[in-house]
Amino acid sequence: MDRQVEVVAGNHVLMRVAGSVLLVAHRERERLTAGSRAVAAANALADLVTEATRQSPGGPGGLVARQATRWLMKEAERISPGQPVEFGILTAAQNGGLAIFLHGSVTAVLAGRAVEYYRGGDAAFTVDRIAEQPGRAAALFVEDGKRRVPELPERGIGSLVAGVAQAVGAVVWFEGEPAVPQLPDPPPTAAYESDSQPIPLDPNLTPTRTSTSVPAGLYLPPVPSDERELESPPATAGYDPLGRAADDCDPHRAPTEMGGVRRADPSGGPAETGGTNPAPKPDPDLQRRLEATAKATALTVKVLGFKCARAHPSDPRSAFCSVCGMPVDQTQPVAEVIRPPLGMLVLDDGMTYMLAADAVVGRDPEQSEAARAGLAPLKIDDNSGGMSRAHAEIRLVNWDVTLVDRGSTNGTRARLPGYRDWVRLQANQPMTLVPGTEMMLGNRVLRLEPVAPPPFG
Repeated sequence: MDRQVEVVAGNHVLMRVAGSVLLVAHRERERLTAGSRAVAAANALADLVTEATRQSPGGPGGLVARQATRWLMKEAERISPGQPVEFGILTAAQNGGLAIFLHGSVTAVLAGRAVEYYRGGDAAFTVDRIAEQPGRAAALFVEDGKRRVPELPERGIGSLVAGVAQAVGAVVWFEGEPAVPQLPDPPPTAAYESDSQPIPLDPNLTPTRTSTSVPAGLYLPPVPSDERELESPPATAGYDPLGRAADDCDPHRAPTEMGGVRRADPSGGPAETGGTNPAPKPDPDLQRRLEATAKATALTVKVLGFKCARAHPSDPRSAFCSVCGMPVDQTQPVAEVIRPPLGMLVLDDGMTYMLAADAVVGRDPEQSEAARAGLAPLKIDDNSGGMSRAHAEIRLVNWDVTLVDRGSTNGTRARLPGYRDWVRLQANQPMTLVPGTEMMLGNRVLRLEPVAPPPFG
């Protein structure tokens, strides 16, 4: 994002790396130093953002969200044992929008014609949203515990171009011209290769949107970890801290929107050309209610399981930890544990949804009977007319993720990893899903991915 990033002075860690903005909360009583946990977490997340930007330079937001989620489940405990790492990341999205990722008491503010708020503390686990770039500004603030609604300051002249600063927040100004102008490509010379080869993208991690990506602007080189220094800039604004590439598709998979421009009709008809629908526009009220519903039931269900060496709860049927991927001693007696999230749903536009509680999926599921019964409503835009208001349910049964079609008019289809054919589910009959399973609801495709990476790559 080639925009002015203004620092709101405070006592937390702010970084600008590879064009993205990263804010990590400092919750230790000691003053912030280079050895603080927040700085270590910020360095690790900065490396993650840099690598995601290298793999997906046209808009790394979706990849950043997935990798940050895995980092939270696997690595965060090492850096900050016993205390959650609270942070927010603003990144360019592949569709030209703005990707927002929040964990813990960090709030994102989008100011355009209206002001929208996204609160990490209200989410069952994380906030992962793709929004349109606001007309005025986007900001990140660390909350102080009183949950005051932060207000955007007046625009100043300061700008963090790259590196680290102490701050309670940051404002990315979108109105006006970009703060960092695009530089023209240098002419080819003997020492410069103009036809550089593109970096190959990982088809399993990058969002599979088939529309043309919008360039995310000029990305600045990352600052090496050992050269990052904490700075205490003068307050530039007042804020009271108290107040996949289509050619690389899997040969085992049919040409759906998950792997290319052509889509195969599940009924066996001819393939037709088309892209995915636009990402859903943010609805702050809906998202707050969704997250409050999920939070009420998430991470409180107790099941029988094992614990790995890091004390993570794990599926007793698996030799590896469901959270971090480490080997699990299967000779231990089973015990009652709090069930962790069982996976992530990845939409065809790169959006992700953490499976921490039962959910009802559709184009307008909020008023459904299932939502009133306590299921988290997961709204997915679909203009094809093939998706019902409350189309299907995702049910978590012990350690299994199951998919249930709610008797939708056009049905729900699933495809197990390694298979070419789609299977239509019988209405109201649950199907157990395994990681890699794809689901087709209307004109949209979702994929179930594990939270922990494969143990051996």
